[in-house]
Amino acid sequence: MPTRPCLSTVVYTSASTLPPNVWEAFSSNPRSSNIMYAHALKTYQQELAGAPAIQGQYWIVCSVNNHIELVLSCTENFLDSYPVFIFSTRPHSELTPKYIHPLVHSLALTLLDTVPTHRVYSVFAPEPITNIFVALWSELTGISPEQTPYYAAHLTYCTRATLSDRRQTICSNAIFDLRLAEREDEREVAELCFGFAAESEPFTLTPQEAWEEAAMMIQNKLVWVHRILEGGVSSIASIACVTRTTDTVAAITKVYTNPKFRRRGCAERLTRRVARHLLKTKESVILYVAHDNPAASKVYHRVGFLGLAAKSPVMDGVDKWLEVGFDRSRVELGHW
Repeated sequence: MPTRPCLSTVVYTSASTLPPNVWEAFSSNPRSSNIMYAHALKTYQQELAGAPAIQGQYWIVCSVNNHIELVLSCTENFLDSYPVFIFSTRPHSELTPKYIHPLVHSLALTLLDTVPTHRVYSVFAPEPITNIFVALWSELTGISPEQTPYYAAHLTYCTRATLSDRRQTICSNAIFDLRLAEREDEREVAELCFGFAAESEPFTLTPQEAWEEAAMMIQNKLVWVHRILEGGVSSIASIACVTRTTDTVAAITKVYTNPKFRRRGCAERLTRRVARHLLKTKESVILYVAHDNPAASKVYHRVGFLGLAAKSPVMDGVDKWLEVGFDRSRVELGHW
């Protein structure tokens, strides 16, 4: 007679108490776990250095027969609260409703016992997991999802082997400077952070919040700039941030070009420069690209990110992720 699967769900309130098998799950799946692995690693290092555990942070681990299947995180960032993130140790092709429904149901019940319902303002996970979590959470709490998803995107990656080393376009009347941002760039970086957030509803920033974000990222060497000098005027055309890094993987985030400089190859030039730098020490670089942004998909495809060409075959590792928000009149919106 077959043994009945034993499903367990455990809550951890600090990164330093996460057991070795959780870290093994993260490190064995460094691209798909990056959304929470990098933050957990940073938090662990801070706790190891003597910092007290941040209140209100939770990692919920769902296992079957002692094998980790899903990890849910509900954590805090520099500006505000993160969405609920969910990571699976299974490839996307195995995320069938029959498999994930009981696991996500267990996570949702545990989360409901752990945090107030207003804390769960959105969930971001592989698309099949998000869809089931949203249905279950709405049923459990009576809080309806927003009609339009906040973000639908592909998780994609490039490696040293796939990175396209195209020659940089030369403009005779312009000088390009691609580098880490410095303190003198703070005002312009803040303006571009504000512009990026303004196009990322509902996660907008005030000018002051954008300035604080820019200052923090410059201080921690997390933001790159593409500066253009032409006609005697120097301006930052694009920014690209690197805010989630682990031993083998780095994530490029918040790629944004000033509208005045669009269609001049700035985003592609800067993304390629940052990816090349990161791949000196990392095995792969990841990013998310929205389904409704074909121009960005073309840019990242030219850089060497996989699975973004018009007729690319379906491949594990280039997966659909989905963020769905909950009724804003009943939750407290965070930021990421």
